[in-house]
Amino acid sequence: MTTSGKFAAQKVILDGDPGLDDAVAWLLALASPEVEVLGITVTHGNVGLPLTVHNAGVTLALAGAAGANVPYFAGAHGPLVRDLMTAAAVHGASGLPAQGLPQPAQPPEDEHAVDFIIRTVRHHPNKVTLLASGPLTNLALAFRLAPELPELVREVVWMGGSTTGGNATPAAEFNVLADPHAAHIVFESGVPLRMVGLNVTMQCIADPDRITALRGLGNRVGTVSAELLTFYASVYRARYGLSGGALHDPLAAAAVIRPDLLDWHDMHVDIEVHEGVNFGRTVCDLYGSTGRPTNARVAVGVRDEAFFALLLERLGQLP
Repeated sequence: MTTSGKFAAQKVILDGDPGLDDAVAWLLALASPEVEVLGITVTHGNVGLPLTVHNAGVTLALAGAAGANVPYFAGAHGPLVRDLMTAAAVHGASGLPAQGLPQPAQPPEDEHAVDFIIRTVRHHPNKVTLLASGPLTNLALAFRLAPELPELVREVVWMGGSTTGGNATPAAEFNVLADPHAAHIVFESGVPLRMVGLNVTMQCIADPDRITALRGLGNRVGTVSAELLTFYASVYRARYGLSGGALHDPLAAAAVIRPDLLDWHDMHVDIEVHEGVNFGRTVCDLYGSTGRPTNARVAVGVRDEAFFALLLERLGQLP
């Protein structure tokens, strides 16, 4: 879409594994005139693929008119090499633990998610941003099936990894650990890449006041978002001593919409693919000590209050 004739919206494919914070992130994207969502590609992750595909349809239905004409596509059932893992303990058995959710207004498309990514990027060379909020399996498969694709993608913006420790293990963040080999392929592909990791997302907390603000929007999206974020707040209180759940994936969406909300540092990032205590770690060369060329722009700071104000304003525009 184009708004007021002033700028052309970024063409974006949303790729993820909803999951409650994926859903909130996608609602933010769908409500934002800065982006034109060309489609949603779904992968395994927070719950299994049948549920993540269903949840993609639910999220589009929640968005009302903003999601009505957005196609969605089922993708990878599991990781490239390792066994399937999920995060149902954090996201609930369904992935979207909220009452009164709508049913999908339309079924997923017959085309495979990976084929849609390849076809769409080829059709819009150097214009499509891939906003990834789950394991990178779909992107890695697309890059292997179409080796020219990394040169045709405008950029990948990914919620994953960390410059510090992990949340799935002491070393690894969940989206990396769920498919480290896919992450390795994407990071070594040469695609323009921005990484939004735990080091910044754990600074963006849906505390009780923010939950109240979401409910105070007075629309269904605000109520559902508050319920979803309340569900996993208890996990964050028990595990991390925080006042609520972290807004991981919504911050990655905001990085596409308003990249100025974050501070960025170019560096080389390695993905640890060898089994052991560091399996799935994003090894971030913060100080350039290896001398290896940079392959990612990594978020190292965030303006949290401005980010949440953006989230609240945009979700308030939905039904």
